[in-house]
Amino acid sequence: MHKGHDAEHGSRNPLVRLQGGFQRGFETLRLRYHRLLARMIDRRRVFIPVFLGCMLASLALVPWLGSNFFPSVDTGQIKLHLRGHAGLRVEETARLTDEVEAAVRKTIPGSDISSVVDNIGLPVSAINLSYSNSAPTTAADADILITLKEKHRPTADYVRQLRASLPQAFPGVSFAFLPADIVSQILNFGAPSPIDIQVSGFNVEANNAFAQQLQSQIRHVSGIADVRIQQALDYPEFDVNVDRSRAQDVGLSQREVANDLLFTLTGSFQTNPTFWLDPSNGVSYPIVTQTPQPQLDSLDALRNVPLTTAGGQPQILGAVSTIKRSVGPAVVSHYNVKPTIDIYAAVQDRDLGAVATDVDKIVDAPKKNLPRGSSIVVRGQVQTMKASFAGLFGGLAFAILLVYLLIVINFQSWTDAFIIVAALPAALAGIVWMLFLTRTPLSVPALTGAIMTVGVATANSILVVSFARDRLLELGGDASKAATDAGFARFRPVLMTALAMVIGMVPMALGLGDGGEQNAPLGRAVIGGLVFATVATLLFVPAVFSLIHGRERKTPAPGPTQSRELETEFEHE
Repeated sequence: MHKGHDAEHGSRNPLVRLQGGFQRGFETLRLRYHRLLARMIDRRRVFIPVFLGCMLASLALVPWLGSNFFPSVDTGQIKLHLRGHAGLRVEETARLTDEVEAAVRKTIPGSDISSVVDNIGLPVSAINLSYSNSAPTTAADADILITLKEKHRPTADYVRQLRASLPQAFPGVSFAFLPADIVSQILNFGAPSPIDIQVSGFNVEANNAFAQQLQSQIRHVSGIADVRIQQALDYPEFDVNVDRSRAQDVGLSQREVANDLLFTLTGSFQTNPTFWLDPSNGVSYPIVTQTPQPQLDSLDALRNVPLTTAGGQPQILGAVSTIKRSVGPAVVSHYNVKPTIDIYAAVQDRDLGAVATDVDKIVDAPKKNLPRGSSIVVRGQVQTMKASFAGLFGGLAFAILLVYLLIVINFQSWTDAFIIVAALPAALAGIVWMLFLTRTPLSVPALTGAIMTVGVATANSILVVSFARDRLLELGGDASKAATDAGFARFRPVLMTALAMVIGMVPMALGLGDGGEQNAPLGRAVIGGLVFATVATLLFVPAVFSLIHGRERKTPAPGPTQSRELETEFEHE
């Protein structure tokens, strides 16, 4: 040892000198730890309850963490959905969209905008409509998809500004910021918002009145945004009331009148499909006959719609019916057959779990005022998040139980298995403190990191307890000495295992790279859990071992010479 020490001082290799300096510093640290461990074991009856109480008390911070299903990611995309008043024609919606887009460009500088795409009105195909997550209902709906350039300002800042300025600039127009990236769309399962409050029942008018009152209360929730009712019940329409007696006198039935009206307004393909076979290529083409829309520009033109009678006598719609203006639903939604009113909402500057808790309180309070036969349920990402959290918390508890039983089988001892898992409360406390200090809400990645921490923390405790068991047999039952020697001997491998995991998780915890925010909670949870679990493994676990296995006996802290002898003895073993 002396020759090696002189060789290090005499060497000109900087790596050798660095290694020698590190080794001396590490040995000093290990000697100090050995003295500290001896004192903690001597005072174990005070140290154990105080340490365990502090760790368990740290779990009281969990309600202050907040919760999100998954962390939000700045993808540089904004999807703005706007809806004009019911009955707005598509060309008027296009004009309104241009004005809104101009207002958006005043808020977002051109240096940050890469592209702006407008989707106005309803998709042409019903297939496209079924795959749309913006839930358009009429020609008054439009989507503005904004893609930002690299190195742009935070997207959330622009969204926050637009939420405040657009409703003031365009009164009577409703705005909502929908999930623009594929991850958020998947988490919402196709819904346009993470919070969906459904009022279901056959009394649609009463349900709508109830939903309007509920909507006004939800708007006052802190952190709520884009609160709106999806179904519009004031869509302009014409009611055609056929006089059946008069229609029968001219040889028309209700069905024939309806078919002729459908033929005129939307085409003949639904009532009388016709195909033309091209003899040159053998391809059949559908033929649709429809009255040109410019000819249906007034109520008088609608009354003059021709009807085909059985006798071939020409007749018009106005002769057998009356037409009046009214309003009705723009879209009819159902859930389990029942008509449904959806109240959509998003969150801003607050975690989803806290907002959902306040919304649940508001929803539960007026349930007694629901119309008879109606029900109210909170769905959307909130429902999925609660189910996922319940499963992950259950998985965490099951992982701890499974690890405990596995250790019992291998060690053939319920007591030693309990000592090994005694470090897990500290690991959970470390996770809570790390998330609290970094202002990271609970999420699926964070809970996944907690489950990972259980395995690493348990492995380190096994190193200490297994060595202490062997020393206990060699020393003839001196549990305090065995626990002290185990901590001193396993100090290096425990630190090496923990530091390797912590250093590997640092880039993930910092959220580096594109989309790094998604996995940052996992890295932070693992780092916090391992730091606390390592402290518990090196101090708390040996103290518990000495308390359970040994008799009360104080062992003086060894000096430097004694510690060197212990180290040499352990290395030879």
